[in-house]
Amino acid sequence: MSNILIIKHGSLGDISQACGAIQDISEHHKDDEVHLLTTKPYFDLFKKNPNISNVILDKRLPRYNLIYLYSLMKNIKKYKFIKVYDLQNSKRTAFYKRILFPNASKEIWSSTETTLPEGTTKKDFDKDSVLCRFDHQLKSSGINTFHTLKPDFSWSSTDISQIKSYHQLDKYIVIFPFCSPHLTSKKWPYYNDLINLINEKYDNNYKIVIAPGPSEINEAKNINALCILDNGKALDISQLAALIKESSFVIANDTGPAHMTAHLGSKGLALFGSHTSPFKVSIEREYFKAIQAPELSKLSAEKVFERLSSSIS
Repeated sequence: MSNILIIKHGSLGDISQACGAIQDISEHHKDDEVHLLTTKPYFDLFKKNPNISNVILDKRLPRYNLIYLYSLMKNIKKYKFIKVYDLQNSKRTAFYKRILFPNASKEIWSSTETTLPEGTTKKDFDKDSVLCRFDHQLKSSGINTFHTLKPDFSWSSTDISQIKSYHQLDKYIVIFPFCSPHLTSKKWPYYNDLINLINEKYDNNYKIVIAPGPSEINEAKNINALCILDNGKALDISQLAALIKESSFVIANDTGPAHMTAHLGSKGLALFGSHTSPFKVSIEREYFKAIQAPELSKLSAEKVFERLSSSIS
């Protein structure tokens, strides 16, 4: 039995997208021990993943912190990994490769760099969708990709019956009106107008709920929806996954929860401006779709409600 390493640091949306590739890698190496290197926000989450034998923490301290870097590399080297699958494909993980396997080909270190199609630049390759890039990377490493293009994030879900009972949740719609402070171009401004339309047209048959992150709890007070917390704290990723999975519908900006919804198999709609395309980020699934406008400020609440009403029945 040999040791295999997968690297996936984040973010939340990326984590949900990568779980199909992780499953394919695990099934290909069914006689080996599959380890995963990730960051603190996803360390406990990945311990629940049935395709992972062991999770290794990368604090991602600055690279000039030589003491930490030496400690991390020493920890990785002790496993004597025979193969590394770099699903992060970042400058940082390319730096790790130069330390751990400086001259390795795709037979040892599978990444965008080592599996880049002949005659294609990385810039051009990165124009393809996220899941298609994973698919090419794994196929180039000799892996049959049964799950890569169809990630299933349902393993992340946990029991939230007490939370649902406390808030008396039965039929409910979840909205995610938030985004990172530096990505305000992703933020649709008409959630309260949409909530009014839903309550009016559906005669309050659906509760409208929000599940803010730790830094979004104060902002949530500006949204006319039921705020779902766990003893005053933001839900963790597994609780959030369950809330999404058991909902009637989800409406979200292009953020982590939208990608979670897509790969939990739930019904929903992601709202896109011109910052990227639904194709490139591989977000559309059988039940989860996207609506895109050149400017989110010009996407009306009525238009979003029309799409919601045609899908929720």
